[in-house]
Amino acid sequence: THTGLERLFIYSHRRMAITGDDVTLDEIIPISYDFSVVEGKNELFDSFELEVHFDEELELKLPFGSHTRLFLSEVNRAWSGKALCYDKSYYNIKLKSEVRDDLIRNSQPILSNKSQMLGMPQFGLRDNLIKCELLKNEDAYTYIENYSFFLGTYNVNGQNPKESLSPWLASTTTPPDFYLVAFQELDLSKEAFLFNDTPKEPEWMLAVYKGLHPDAKYAFVKLVRLVGIMLLFYVKVEHAAHISEVEVESVGTGVMGRLGNKGAVAIRFQFHNSDICVVNSHLAAHTEEFERRNQDFKDICRRMQFSQDDLTLPPLTIMKHNVVLWLGDLNYRISDLEVDHVKDLIAKKDFETLYNHDQLKRQMDEEVVFVGFTEGEIDFQPTYKYDTGSDQWDTSEKCRVPAWCDRILWKGKNIKQLHYQSHMTLKTSDHKPVSSLLEIGVRTPVVNEESYKRTFEEIVRDIDRLENDCIPSVTLSQREFQFQDVKFMQHQAKTVTVYNDGQVPCQFEFIPKLDEPSYCKPWLTANPAKGFLAQGASVDIDLEVFVNRTTAPELNSGQQQLEDILVLHLDRGKDYFIFVTGNYLPSCFGSSLSTLCLLKEPIQDMPLETIRELSTSQGSNPETDKPQEIPKEIWMMVDHLYRNAKKQEELFQQPGLRSEFEEIRDCLDTGSLDSLPGSNHSVSEALLLFLDALPEPVIPFSFYPQCLECCSDSSQCRQIISMLPQCHKNVFNYLTAFLQELLKFSAHNRLDVNILAPIFAGLLLRSPTKQDSTEKRKVKEFFQHFLVQTPSDRDIHYKSPE
Repeated sequence: THTGLERLFIYSHRRMAITGDDVTLDEIIPISYDFSVVEGKNELFDSFELEVHFDEELELKLPFGSHTRLFLSEVNRAWSGKALCYDKSYYNIKLKSEVRDDLIRNSQPILSNKSQMLGMPQFGLRDNLIKCELLKNEDAYTYIENYSFFLGTYNVNGQNPKESLSPWLASTTTPPDFYLVAFQELDLSKEAFLFNDTPKEPEWMLAVYKGLHPDAKYAFVKLVRLVGIMLLFYVKVEHAAHISEVEVESVGTGVMGRLGNKGAVAIRFQFHNSDICVVNSHLAAHTEEFERRNQDFKDICRRMQFSQDDLTLPPLTIMKHNVVLWLGDLNYRISDLEVDHVKDLIAKKDFETLYNHDQLKRQMDEEVVFVGFTEGEIDFQPTYKYDTGSDQWDTSEKCRVPAWCDRILWKGKNIKQLHYQSHMTLKTSDHKPVSSLLEIGVRTPVVNEESYKRTFEEIVRDIDRLENDCIPSVTLSQREFQFQDVKFMQHQAKTVTVYNDGQVPCQFEFIPKLDEPSYCKPWLTANPAKGFLAQGASVDIDLEVFVNRTTAPELNSGQQQLEDILVLHLDRGKDYFIFVTGNYLPSCFGSSLSTLCLLKEPIQDMPLETIRELSTSQGSNPETDKPQEIPKEIWMMVDHLYRNAKKQEELFQQPGLRSEFEEIRDCLDTGSLDSLPGSNHSVSEALLLFLDALPEPVIPFSFYPQCLECCSDSSQCRQIISMLPQCHKNVFNYLTAFLQELLKFSAHNRLDVNILAPIFAGLLLRSPTKQDSTEKRKVKEFFQHFLVQTPSDRDIHYKSPE
């Protein structure tokens, strides 16, 4: 501050702080000579609380991670500047319910420690080369030490904890060093699904804490949850000091690839010198949907990315870790066997025959999913589906075929499985919990000093010989790339190989062109975008093109083309230019309602110039006499669902197949078929994706504030709809009439207003900026008025556009 005295500002907030109006400044604490930080004990979690002493005592709870590290380092900097010396116990603080990172990294940097080496300031090519070479040769001077990891997964079917989890979590003879505990279907309520909020999180968290092995003390490290998918991380207290770089991420793979009823959560962390990533996933359900499960797995691997402490480094993907532990309800089933035959094999304990019909085994054998992963031998009976509260197989009308839905796999070196089992005594759910105890060899920071010194000196000598006046240079396998017939939401990739043909190592990076914010257009990415190449080494860089709802509108209208120039820069070297071009096939996805109403032919049958003219002007189409009432593409999807899906369960909640969506998109864009291909779920998801991609939503952005203001008044809400542009009003009335029709069949499709309202409200009434939770509730309330049919509602659900 201007007085030279720095301060802590203490704010309080409501349950979820969204804007500045949600927080209140409670106190300002000067960081002066009498300021001190001491440790305290928290009995529940066997960890410490942070206490700040000045005129009074204040107890703080801080989240675990990079933000806390930054905050505490700033407090330490300000504090140490006010005193000649400070309490060394500051470096031994753990936080309430979680582990402080200063405890985790309280020693001096050791060059053999990978995380510290790569986390040190970037001093240039020489230092990075030394780091890289030391890591490549770490076998020569480091040791491997084994640690036990308990992995547990349990689909709890929305139930509350009703029994002790000790038979599951404390089933090992000796206490494990690590606990990674995964849950699925923690909460099946609509509130959890729509708002990602559930009171069951603390209930199951407490049940886990009470169920841990009684012969050891554990510190709670991290929790991550996406709707009902939750992952908990505990570690023995004595190992906590060696954990760092903890980050969490989540990926929803539900409808539109975003909703979190299916998907994955993950925790990545550094333990000693090993990078470990733990993934808990809940993949698509139903026996016939194994292709959707494969797709979910691939989407999770592609989209799960962890930011690094050094923000100049590219994000880490799951497979970039030394060890990957994957568990959860993977939902793969038993194929080609009748239910009675399956039960007979189980009764005979002929698990080998049964396992040969397991979908996950077959998909792994064909190297479709989990390539490079290992799963231990399954010698326990299937864990799904049981009558809740019993060990009896499903006696419901559906009579599900028993299956090993709940699985645990791993990938990495120095891993040995000690047990893999189910726990039949737990009867809370229609699933049985599963556990695996893994012994994992971790490279520790303990070094052979003599070997380390010898390795280091050899590396430095080699680098000294290389460092001369040589300028780095590379050879590119190709400089020009043409992407043919790019389509909406259809990934294309080409590879450029960069070979270091110079006399010295080099660092490369794609850099932005003059006056441009990024190195490439938003529809293009290069992976990796930066890196290091030793002399004579090469790297394959994937150039990936993907047009989504953000980039499609300008490509459809002709305002943008698939053209870009990438600049590949070498540190201390020259720049190389890569030219990327392509042709984009216009799509109804990402086109405006007004444009589509003027097109009587499929969009790809129209001249590009005509599409551009219609997109940029609101005049009439000279080839037609009047606009259509609604776009024919919306009619085709709604009409298909009206005829085929009125009684379909989980409509708009279960995603379809990516391949079927592509067929539906092509059919709408080309008119190649009279009826839409694909399942009802694929068509329903296509409809949602269509609405999501509209550059101007059905209720235009300009009406958004009015809609929120009058969301409680049904008549005012209807008045606003009457003022919409004609084609927008027609589409709104058409869709609401269709949804009202679906609700008439709720006894079959199990849909209700509380399911449909939030799904469609967020698409028809979109905010021009990110919505907070209050806005989401108001949007839902606004739209609910239109799902209750009135005599004035226009019934056009079965009519073709005129």
